[in-house]
Amino acid sequence: MSLMPRDSNQLLLPANPFFIGFTLLAALLLEMVPLGRHPAAPDLLAVVLVFWVVYQPRRVGVGLGFVFGLLVDVHSGAVLGQHALAYTVLSFFALAAHRRLLWFSVPEQALQILPLFALAEAVSLATRMLVGGMFPGWWIVAAPLFEALLWAPVVWLLLAPQRRAPDPDQIRPL
Repeated sequence: MSLMPRDSNQLLLPANPFFIGFTLLAALLLEMVPLGRHPAAPDLLAVVLVFWVVYQPRRVGVGLGFVFGLLVDVHSGAVLGQHALAYTVLSFFALAAHRRLLWFSVPEQALQILPLFALAEAVSLATRMLVGGMFPGWWIVAAPLFEALLWAPVVWLLLAPQRRAPDPDQIRPL
């Protein structure tokens, strides 16, 4: 079994910084849609944030995780710092593992990322419980599983613009 990703021979174009910002803002806006928060609902912003931390660590890092966490805290009326701390921890550990993760296939990456999502959910829950919040129920265990299941579609969708073929010419045959 090879440790290289299956499409490792494909060259990717550089990620557009505007696309990175757009996807993060779109995930934030989807997180802010007032559908009601079920404990098992996946955190799409966390998945997109981890994706960009893993695939573009020089552009997206722990600081952006903190800022987006504060924005989610302010919008949702949660304990100020609950999501900020969870996203910061999530971004830090994703950044620490990003080089190793890129050697695995996408399903194997999802298995590697699952404990990070579980840790972020535990940090968020612990922060909520320390200030006297209620336990949301055992459905909270399902949220990291759903986030890990979302990993493959998110990777496919967010890497799609980088997979397009550049205009070939005589100087650049690739």
